[in-house]
Amino acid sequence: MTMARVFQSGNSQALRLPKEFRFKSKEVEIFQRGDEVVLREKRYTPADALEIFASLGADLFAGDFLQEDREDTPPQERENL
Repeated sequence: MTMARVFQSGNSQALRLPKEFRFKSKEVEIFQRGDEVVLREKRYTPADALEIFASLGADLFAGDFLQEDREDTPPQERENL
């Protein structure tokens, strides 16, 4: 069984994880399950995606992106395969 080192960091307790247990993200969820403490990468939900999208603001569609009088070009003619 692989072990991790627990130490004090200021007023908090910290855990030094071995290299093979490194997380890819900067944020993890932590919870207790019985007598275990579980760490896992934060799960992103559709609500999180909507929040991120909303935070981009109206500038995302600024300019002529949704311009009403823009010309819609007809589909291209292509050879059949």
